[in-house]
Amino acid sequence: MPLGEILMAKNLLDEQQLEKATERQKVVGGLIGDNLVALGFISREKLEEILGEAPPIPKTIAETGLDAQFLLNIVLKAMYVAGHQTIPEISNHTKLGRLIIEELLQIAKKDALIEVRGAADANFTLLRHNLTSAGRERASEGLRQCQYVGPAPVPLADYQTQTQKQSITHERINAETLSRALSHLVLSKEISRRLGPAINSGRAILFYGSPGNGKTSIAEAIGHTFKQNIYIPYCVEADGQIIKIFDSAVHQENSSLPILEHSNTDSIYLRLPEFDPRWVRCHRPVIISGGELTLQMLDLQFDPNSKYYEAPLQVKATGGIFIIDDFGRQLVRPQDLLNRWIYPLERKIDYLILHTGKKFDLHFDQLVIFGTNIPPGQLMDEALLRRVHYKLQINPPGVEDYKEIFRRICHFYKLELSDEILSYLLNSFYPLRKMPLACFHPKFIVEHAIAACNFDNSPPCLTLDLVKDALENLVVSRPAA
Repeated sequence: MPLGEILMAKNLLDEQQLEKATERQKVVGGLIGDNLVALGFISREKLEEILGEAPPIPKTIAETGLDAQFLLNIVLKAMYVAGHQTIPEISNHTKLGRLIIEELLQIAKKDALIEVRGAADANFTLLRHNLTSAGRERASEGLRQCQYVGPAPVPLADYQTQTQKQSITHERINAETLSRALSHLVLSKEISRRLGPAINSGRAILFYGSPGNGKTSIAEAIGHTFKQNIYIPYCVEADGQIIKIFDSAVHQENSSLPILEHSNTDSIYLRLPEFDPRWVRCHRPVIISGGELTLQMLDLQFDPNSKYYEAPLQVKATGGIFIIDDFGRQLVRPQDLLNRWIYPLERKIDYLILHTGKKFDLHFDQLVIFGTNIPPGQLMDEALLRRVHYKLQINPPGVEDYKEIFRRICHFYKLELSDEILSYLLNSFYPLRKMPLACFHPKFIVEHAIAACNFDNSPPCLTLDLVKDALENLVVSRPAA
């Protein structure tokens, strides 16, 4: 394999530099990990150790990668808006270490922006800092420029490095893990066999077929196959602008290892960080977007009032899974959506533009899954279809799979499924209506039967009459031609 094929677009190392680089430099410097192992530059164990590194804790202003005055504005705004006065309070709010806060407060004191107003505790171990009139004016000016008040951002370059290290393609899914994640679904062996390579590739997947046969359920289940934690920053600084990335609605924090540090007083407890507190340890995100998706939602969202950005959906999905459900039914044409993503899907690089006109690139690192009821040939041409590397048709269930689904649904609701009901459905209803079986039908029927029992104030049960009533809601008569 030529060396050039395994190098990323940035931070290229020639063959001589590669030999001299440390193992960590080879990985963090921009190389594709699996190829490093294949070429013998690093062991699999060492690769996994480096890729699993958490963002290091900065101990000085310089180590944050941000300008001192930029950070000082964040501290002054936290004091002005949130009323924080002590170093622990400011540190907890801004997610900057206490040594860094002390360093910033020293700068503020020299500029007469803050003053010490006495002790904050009975033991005189904590000092209370207040803004001077000059400090309040500086904070007000900072708020006029940007109203963001919260954790300090991480530099864009650090974010790029971390996302590359925790790429979804670095977590390998085996057959046992996949089988466990899909165990609640009834799937053909062919689908299960083809899913594994598709997931591990990190390439786009298209699920297509008639509605109600599990495309969305399969896509959601894939999200549960990944077990590694990743690190998401609260926000990122790019060209002096702040971009919020962490979103509690889509990022599930994993704080399973809380460690507390007891200070010299009984009243102050601070968490001892295991990594840079500006980052949040999370499970790989799973984001689902349906018919509401627009092209504008894939761009940076700038609020002209608060003057900072909200990251688009694909950025929030970085390191995880982005499911585009009901593909083809969005307000935007499917061709336009795919044209927007041709380069990201192919090269794994996306480009975003600030309102200032500054353009920058981000790693497009996520497993994109499209789900549609529309034949793929009607959604995209051959050039676009080529960019979607894996295409899986999800067909209606066979008779035995349909029975198994029905049995599982009835077992879940603690209902008895009689042979009479199955015989009626398979030998009378479906043949006479000329309807194909569908995976969603058993749950649809059972839930309607339970609703009818609840209305009659009777114990839930499943009878043939209740099934027939439920089927009336399943089939809609079509007007005569």
